[in-house]
Amino acid sequence: MTLHGAQPPAGLLLAAGGGSRLGRPKALLELDGERLVDRGVRTLHDGGCAPVVVVAGAVTVEVIGAVVVPNPDWASGMGSSLRAGLAALPPECPAAVVALVDQPRVTSAAVSRLLAAYEDGARVAVATYGGRPRNPVLIAREHFDAVAASAVGDVGARPFLRANPDLITPVACDDVASPDDIDTPADLAAYLVRNDA
Repeated sequence: MTLHGAQPPAGLLLAAGGGSRLGRPKALLELDGERLVDRGVRTLHDGGCAPVVVVAGAVTVEVIGAVVVPNPDWASGMGSSLRAGLAALPPECPAAVVALVDQPRVTSAAVSRLLAAYEDGARVAVATYGGRPRNPVLIAREHFDAVAASAVGDVGARPFLRANPDLITPVACDDVASPDDIDTPADLAAYLVRNDA
């Protein structure tokens, strides 16, 4: 039971991209025998989010434990995926944690910290690393429309966050997660080297 009622914040995993620089859709990339899309869903679930919604686009995916929402406009950029995902959340959903499929070092502990900030009254909570805001991001329902309206092209919630700094509660996650993303083969190779170290 959360302080804001029985319904916890939802998890929203943006996984629609084609991975043009990587050479394949990131959602299907396997690390340690697990697809990135499954890892992202698990991270959100383990962090306390329910339900978890995955926005798919370049490839059709089936994901156990998540509702998959297709974004036919995925090629227009991340903004359309964020809009599709927010629109698909159930009306009783009080907030959502937005995560990106290509950040495998984001952990359930980081998600849990955002939910704790929400329980403490934060309406917009952003994971920070070295003091810099990155992902994931928690957004309360009353801001969904404004976030969706500002999510155009290949940007997600960033325009909304930059326009409303007074709403943001920063949540330091340096010690439990990393926002490193896998955009290119070099990024993937670097991840694999670090993971084997």
